[in-house]
Amino acid sequence: MLIGLHDAEYDHMPNKEFPNYALMKISAWHKSQGDKVELFTPTNPEYGEQQTMFETEYPMKRNAYFYDYDKIYSSKVFDFTPENKFLPEHTVKGGTGYGIYNELPIEIDKMFPDYSIYPNCDYAIGFLTRGCVNNCSWCVVPPKEGKIYSYRKWQDVVRNDTDKLLLMDNNILACDYGISQLAELSQTDYKIDINQGMDIRLLTDEICKILKKIKWIKYIRFSCDRSEQLPYFEKMVEMFDKYKISKSKVFIYLLVQKDLDEADYRVQSLKKMYRSFNLSAQAERNEAKGIIPSEVQLTFAQRYVYSRTYKNETWVEYCKRHHIKNYK
Repeated sequence: MLIGLHDAEYDHMPNKEFPNYALMKISAWHKSQGDKVELFTPTNPEYGEQQTMFETEYPMKRNAYFYDYDKIYSSKVFDFTPENKFLPEHTVKGGTGYGIYNELPIEIDKMFPDYSIYPNCDYAIGFLTRGCVNNCSWCVVPPKEGKIYSYRKWQDVVRNDTDKLLLMDNNILACDYGISQLAELSQTDYKIDINQGMDIRLLTDEICKILKKIKWIKYIRFSCDRSEQLPYFEKMVEMFDKYKISKSKVFIYLLVQKDLDEADYRVQSLKKMYRSFNLSAQAERNEAKGIIPSEVQLTFAQRYVYSRTYKNETWVEYCKRHHIKNYK
């Protein structure tokens, strides 16, 4: 059989580098069955065959007609990613972008990912835990995955051709299993990144000792979605100084909701604690619930925070300078 895999985000994010975890597992399973697998982009048959921008960088990705394939899978991570209108009706669709209540069959989920379909990916990715103990209104993890539970051992996630490991756990500090896995990794030579913001409220002396020993690829990531979390960041500064952990490695995600004064309060408070914190803001978006960020929210996240303008002025000052009115 010839299997076509469609990475929906590549249709609209040509510079996207992060691989699709589900597609790599699907590829691995079909190859184990003796099938041929390739990434593809469905196009309008009226246009004829076309060379794509991906052919050089991703040799297995090409434009193709749906009738070339015996089976097609499309995976979409984000609900705001437009659906490719040329996907055939029989396409198997999955991923949070298509709906949170879908998951891989057990026999596919247990497969080790096939990294060959993303040849530029030089690191391992995976989860050690799934789910979350919190129930934040903006997050799809609890309804999708439930409470936190152990999922994989780190030995089953790393690759033998690289010493880099990127973990996607949503709340790895919220259970003893996640902490114990990090403790084991801290005793290895693997270089680690956790691309989700860890819960600052769960930071303890024991965890600081583990974080100190881990060889971080670049950042130690936390999230600051509410002002109520700020005192915990003040405590973190003290603990990091105590254990001699570089605060310049700290990367903080900020959720930006409608109240931009509150968002800027968090930004300015964190800046006062340590000016060299790395901040990244994300405007709240949940199209399934009808939550679409305003242009001003996007300006706050993308132009005010991402551009590092916040280091030199407050949001109110920025709005006055750019003549932005009604910014709440």
